[in-house]
Amino acid sequence: MQDIINYFLNLPFWELTAVMLSIAYVILVARNNRWCWPAAFISTLIFTIIFYDVSLLMESLLNLYYMAMAIYGWYRWQNSKVLTANNQLPIATWSYSKHLKLISLLSILSVLLGFVMDNYTSADFAYLDTFTTVFAVATTYLVTIKLYENWFYWIVINSVSVYLYMQKGLEPTAFLAGFNILMCFVGLVNWHKIYKQERLNSTQASKPLTEMTG
Repeated sequence: MQDIINYFLNLPFWELTAVMLSIAYVILVARNNRWCWPAAFISTLIFTIIFYDVSLLMESLLNLYYMAMAIYGWYRWQNSKVLTANNQLPIATWSYSKHLKLISLLSILSVLLGFVMDNYTSADFAYLDTFTTVFAVATTYLVTIKLYENWFYWIVINSVSVYLYMQKGLEPTAFLAGFNILMCFVGLVNWHKIYKQERLNSTQASKPLTEMTG
C-alpha cells in the first residue's frame, strides 16, 4: 500500500491532477452531483494531451470521446425535457430485455474487435481488453442519461480491469479500479434512495387535488 501511495505522490503535476479529478468524478457521480462532469472534462482533457504526447493515440482518442460525453452529460443532466423539482434529471431504469439486447450487441462487437486485435496486433489479453473498452464506451453514455443500472456495468468492467492491470504489473492503476468498484456500490445505494424518492414525489404530484387534501 505504501508503494502505491508513494507512486501517486511522485506523479508529475498534470498527471496527478488528472488522477485526482478522475477520483473526484467517481465520487461526485455516485452522489448524484452534476459537478462530476466538469471534473470529468478537465481530467480527460489532461489525459488526452498526456496520451497524445507519448504517442498513445488510441488512448488519446478514447479520452476525446470521454471529453465529449462530459459536455453532453453536463448538458443532459440540466436540460432534459423532464426534470425533478430540484431541476435534476430523474434517474431512469431499463427492462431486462433492453439490457439483454444491449449486452448481446456489445458482446458481439467485443468478440469481433477482439478477433482483429488478437490476430492483427501485438495486443495482450486482446479479448478482455476489447471487452472493457467497448463496454466502457457504452456505459459512459448510460451515465449521461442517468441510467441506474450503469453501476452494475461498471462493477463488471472495473473487476475485469483490476485483473488486467494486475497481470501487467500496474498495481496503482489496479488500485484505482478497485476504488471505483467500491464507489459503484456507493452509487448503487445512493441512486436507489434517490430513485425511490423521485418515484414517491412523482406519485404524490400526480394525485388529484381533492385526494391530496382529503
